[in-house]
Amino acid sequence: MREYIVEAGQLAVACLEWGPQDGWPCLMGHGFPYSPHAYADAAPILAAAGARVIAPWLRGYGPTRFLSPDTPRSGEQAALGRDMLALMDALGIERAVLGGYDWGGRAACVVAALWPERVQALVTGNSYNIQDIARAMEPAAPEAEAALWYQYYFHAERGRRGLEADRAGIARLLWRMWSPRWDFDEAAFAAAAAGFDNPDFVEVVIHSYRHRFGLVPGDPAAAEIEAALARRPRISVPTIRVDGDADGVNPGTAGHGSRFSGPQELRVFRGAGHNLPQERPADWAQAVLDARALAEAGPGSGG
Repeated sequence: MREYIVEAGQLAVACLEWGPQDGWPCLMGHGFPYSPHAYADAAPILAAAGARVIAPWLRGYGPTRFLSPDTPRSGEQAALGRDMLALMDALGIERAVLGGYDWGGRAACVVAALWPERVQALVTGNSYNIQDIARAMEPAAPEAEAALWYQYYFHAERGRRGLEADRAGIARLLWRMWSPRWDFDEAAFAAAAAGFDNPDFVEVVIHSYRHRFGLVPGDPAAAEIEAALARRPRISVPTIRVDGDADGVNPGTAGHGSRFSGPQELRVFRGAGHNLPQERPADWAQAVLDARALAEAGPGSGG
């Protein structure tokens, strides 16, 4: 494994990388509140299959830093997608297999939807991760609303103060609630929690969970991308969608199939919760390999 920092767009992005540098490019994004260490077991499997696996710390996490103090500390989906595209440009990667879950899966979906020529194949936890902000205030079923308690908590100043005071405590609770069958060890949690000490973590997180409900404005530099995402673009690249049947925050997404116009497949990881690549690294790696094979098979493949 290699670690480095590269300037890309608005950020100095810290990355973990596995595999040969001339391998087929594979970018993997982590979610909230996790880290690139979520791929520590899946990435070596992919590297052994010839992949150059790159897992960045997202904006607001780990050693990643904003290049300018004047840049809005936005956590909106458009900014996350633009960050992933900028990282590809900075690394000289024209086309890659993209994957991720939660925030990282959203970034991958944004790039796949708006710049499909840059994406060979996609693996996305919880399927179509692009937010429908225009409908964000429509109520959901009581069980779904209860699972989103942390988002509503972050809408208030009390939630901001709570996150500032005990980032690791909130994250640990969410890990337990979202992956109730995952017996994660302290070392795994500590590796991720170290990244929450980033000076922009709280601001980026709070903005993310307020912007998705239309409660705060976005970064003007990302407005054009947000406008494109508001049109709910379909994803045309070959895709493997992944759910965990024990996901405590995002239940099954079988109905998302209509948002994908290319070859696609839905896989359900039995007993897995929300942190799919870390809970089921071998299965995640196989999904990435199979998504790439789906792409190489050409039109007409998939279900």
